[in-house]
Amino acid sequence: MTAQGAHGEQIDNCGPPSAYATDTGPDARVRTRDTVAGDVIVTVFRTTTRLTVPRLPDTGGTLRLHVVRRGTWTLRYGRDDVTLGPGHVMVRRSTGLTGYEMLPHTSGTTIGLPAALRGAPAEPFIAAAAAPEVRLLLAHASMLQDTIHDLTETGTEAARNALLELFQAVVHRYLDPSEPALVPALVRAARDLADRRLAHPELAPGLLARELHVSVRTLSRAFATTAEPPAAYIRRRRLEEARRDLAAGRTVSEVAARWQFADTSHFVRSFRKRYDLTPAEYSRNLRTRMP
Repeated sequence: MTAQGAHGEQIDNCGPPSAYATDTGPDARVRTRDTVAGDVIVTVFRTTTRLTVPRLPDTGGTLRLHVVRRGTWTLRYGRDDVTLGPGHVMVRRSTGLTGYEMLPHTSGTTIGLPAALRGAPAEPFIAAAAAPEVRLLLAHASMLQDTIHDLTETGTEAARNALLELFQAVVHRYLDPSEPALVPALVRAARDLADRRLAHPELAPGLLARELHVSVRTLSRAFATTAEPPAAYIRRRRLEEARRDLAAGRTVSEVAARWQFADTSHFVRSFRKRYDLTPAEYSRNLRTRMP
């Protein structure tokens, strides 16, 4: 069904996804609503079953904001997969997007923006969609969908311009290094990720930056206000976990290997520097305190 206003267009569609991979069920359905206002398009989507798109045409590097409200959406950029869960927002150009997969009952919104938009981020980022700027942007996009039929040319242009301004506010909140909101959002996400990967041999600031889709420089600038750089946080948390393992009775060599210290000597030096005891001394002290 297509409904068209004076200067905007809205297209509703619900049907089988004809271009999907063979592992998509025969009863698969995807419901979409596309609302076009000039060079901006707002797409609201909802799936009923698992959907897989193995290939996509080149879209010329358009700028996109993706929000997942429910379910899981994995986008494939060459060999790299980016998975968005409920409450995630991602801003990224479509360059390199080769396919995607949605789990059953995934729903969300995609906003397509002009490729040459001023103030667009130089690098992609993922963040929580709970920020007021994101909620305001989505509310405006929803209102645009509800009113596009009745807007005049002037109204459509004003709605389009307001959406671009709200998008730039989202970017400013998350990526402007002078914006205080960047620090807690990015630092918290990096620390949470580091805590989950502490035993990973490749854990380093570079890995965190790649996983969070920011540059190492952006990550370091966010941590600069915390008095503990990313590498120092990783080292401290590994030492804390190592101390717990020692208290549980593991040997020094086991603990050093588990928490990715270069060797036992390196672990001993790092542990002594932090706790003023060697790992062996710490273990002995614990044993002497036991009844």
